[in-house]
Amino acid sequence: MTVLSHIANGVARPLDRVRLRALRLAGAPARFFVRRREARVLAGGCLVVAAAFLLTIFAPFWLLALGPIVWGIPHVLSDLRYLVLRPRLHHRAGLVIGVGLPLVVAGAGWYPVEAGLVAAAMAALLARGGWWKKAVIIAICAALVVVSLMAGSLSLLVFAHAHNFIALVLWWCWRPVSGWWRLGVPAFFFLAGAALWWGWAAPWDVTAAWMPPGLGDEYHLGQLAPGLAEPWGLRLVLLFAFAQAVHYGIWLRLIPEEDRPQPTPRTFAASYRALERDFGPALLMGSVILIAGLAVWAVVDLVEARAGYLRMALFHGYLELAAAALFFVEGRRGFEATAPRAGEVRT
Repeated sequence: MTVLSHIANGVARPLDRVRLRALRLAGAPARFFVRRREARVLAGGCLVVAAAFLLTIFAPFWLLALGPIVWGIPHVLSDLRYLVLRPRLHHRAGLVIGVGLPLVVAGAGWYPVEAGLVAAAMAALLARGGWWKKAVIIAICAALVVVSLMAGSLSLLVFAHAHNFIALVLWWCWRPVSGWWRLGVPAFFFLAGAALWWGWAAPWDVTAAWMPPGLGDEYHLGQLAPGLAEPWGLRLVLLFAFAQAVHYGIWLRLIPEEDRPQPTPRTFAASYRALERDFGPALLMGSVILIAGLAVWAVVDLVEARAGYLRMALFHGYLELAAAALFFVEGRRGFEATAPRAGEVRT
């Protein structure tokens, strides 16, 4: 057992005892949510959307500044866990080379949108599925490459905004469920987004004026809505802040809930054991060091730490795009976790 495992177990066990007592005190309502995955996903998704909306109203520029620092690396790790490691896609050599090389190019910042679209087209081409589906994705990607080349740097801005919605699409397809449960989260999301875009809800003057040094309204307007007339520029920035926060919540809360084999929740200790199995001790320790390093950097220089994270994580949006293409061709079976390794026990 590693040092990290000892620390995690020491933290998880008292938390599990507290949660168990709270569930017993809550009685029948708690048992209902424990037994019904759909109810937990609906409640959790609505809480994610509500929290993102309230943070956008009361602290929009702090949300934009601190969101990538607090949730950025964990949500990228969740990307890797559920899109690559658990379905063992890194064991498919064709995908590793055909999709991985364009993602490296995109992550390096060399024609990133075009390289990301090539990665998506390659994912479709190398997928196990019908040729008509492959042809649809390849044709769409080819057309978008042409449009992106014509648009120049504008394509990066468009993808930055569109990327926040990819997680919602992947979550919707992850574990299809019949009934009205599934509609609650996207309906709430689009209602809250419409309220921000049409100005039905907006930050108060005092909250809009509360901003971190160097990462205020002028900075984000220049980055996310350059040249867009008011009030639409600020509204687009607010919509981005809200959608980005929901994007983080989907990867950190909803997709893990949907992907879990059993319908009931894990204990915190079991969650850590599953995390360590998926990543391995070395990669997990490296991730913890990276998260801690980014936090320390942010304390010293928030502006540069945020920019550093965004440069480091540039590839992950295109990974999600490639995963969506693979999902379209192969369906859910392409992302089902394979059988556990020898000696592993799935919890």
